Amino acid sequence: MAHKAGFVNIIGNPNVGKSTLMNAFVGERLSIITSKAQTTRHRILGIVNGEDFQAILSDTPGIIKPAYDLQQSMMDFVKSAFEDADILIYMVEIGEQELKDEAFFKKITNATIPVLLLLNKIDISNQGQLEEQVAHWTAKVPNAEIYPISALQGFNVAEVFNRVIELLPESPAFYPKDTLTDKPERFFVNEIIREKILMHYKKEIPYSVEIDTEEFFEDEEIIRMRSIIMVERETQKGIIIGHKGAALKRVGVEARKDLEKFFGKQVHLELYVKVNKNWRNSSAQLKRFGYNKK
Repeated sequence: MAHKAGFVNIIGNPNVGKSTLMNAFVGERLSIITSKAQTTRHRILGIVNGEDFQAILSDTPGIIKPAYDLQQSMMDFVKSAFEDADILIYMVEIGEQELKDEAFFKKITNATIPVLLLLNKIDISNQGQLEEQVAHWTAKVPNAEIYPISALQGFNVAEVFNRVIELLPESPAFYPKDTLTDKPERFFVNEIIREKILMHYKKEIPYSVEIDTEEFFEDEEIIRMRSIIMVERETQKGIIIGHKGAALKRVGVEARKDLEKFFGKQVHLELYVKVNKNWRNSSAQLKRFGYNKK
């Protein structure tokens, strides 16, 4: 039997469930999932291997109009997802009318590769609304195959994945068959810590934060990590640490539990907070954190 392999890129507005879908496909928690918008900042590959296929899934940041350099870099990741896709998954949620960027929307409707439009967060009980939404999107994106799904509940997820495998082009594998992602271990340490900050802090704080894992030492029994939480201002540093260090301690405890699950062994995590002024608009800093490829 011929081997199939290809890039399956997931795009859509913020918060429509792209990360949840990719994690459901891969079976591992590779992408951050919280209820806040702009959770995914990078383009993260999750690789699903079968005997005769390799699906390279790509979760991308939600499409927004960029307000600062970091967000512009996030949108560059979305652009690159159009360039190398063999299959495009366009995710919308029930009630959504359009993509936040017209140029991206045109790329979808003009795509010459297969497009799967997934109507996420469906409520089975509301059949009338579902039919209305299917009609709306059939008219807007006539080149797409439409599937109602619930990424969180797993409804129709296996059916969509089977269709993805059918549509993959014939090709040898792009990555070794035991590869799960293209990102190094430290990347997931940073993402898990960032997820806790997204969950526990309000307003601008989560969007002003970047994590840098400076040390990662693994032996048979334990992994020792030292991570720096970067903020843009002194006032933010105080908020992250909290009264007598309680807020930072909570982030550390919750992150350590998730890291132990992720790596399957004991973790010792040290967390520090540093001010890194205006890093979101600094091309040197963005490059250092893996955003700017230029």
